[in-house]
Amino acid sequence: MPLNNTIPGNEHDSDRLCEEEHELLRKVARASIEHGLQTGQPLAVDTARYPRPLREPGASFVTLNEHGQLRGCIGSLEAIRPLVEDVAHNAYAAAFSDPRFPPLRASELPDLDLHISVLSPATPMQFDSEQDLIRQLRPGVDGLVLEDGYHRGTFLPAVWESLPDPRDFLQHLKLKAGLPADYWSDTIRVSRYVTESF
Repeated sequence: MPLNNTIPGNEHDSDRLCEEEHELLRKVARASIEHGLQTGQPLAVDTARYPRPLREPGASFVTLNEHGQLRGCIGSLEAIRPLVEDVAHNAYAAAFSDPRFPPLRASELPDLDLHISVLSPATPMQFDSEQDLIRQLRPGVDGLVLEDGYHRGTFLPAVWESLPDPRDFLQHLKLKAGLPADYWSDTIRVSRYVTESF
């Protein structure tokens, strides 16, 4: 089924954030990490000081890289708070609460590259088999949320860079959700979203 969300180059570009708003979110994310190093808490954001698109509910992921290697990645799949606040919380969490990594140290801050992805609302996919699902995937475009029972995992569209084959992408997503790579059942649910990344 087609996805009618913001995709680079389509008619919905007016929904996208401008470069100034990108820069504001980058500054908030870095400030939240610096605040966390000093206080052990995320930055408390005064949302009234920010442009309307950043005050509206938004879902984001913040990815931290150090010397080209992943150093933390935490995000939200649903828009439950103002976007600028979501970015502040997720930047702090990526730096200090990603269970894959020790908390960030102040000495690492100068080498930290920070990337933000703003998610569109997720759209449930309709499929009648694993092959049907794989055939519908759009490499480089789709982020996926896979759920079955209490198992849940997501891959941002950026993961296509390291897993360009749709079958591999899906198998690794199942592993991330705590399921075997060859797992399949009639109760699997998959939703997709797109991101604006900067």
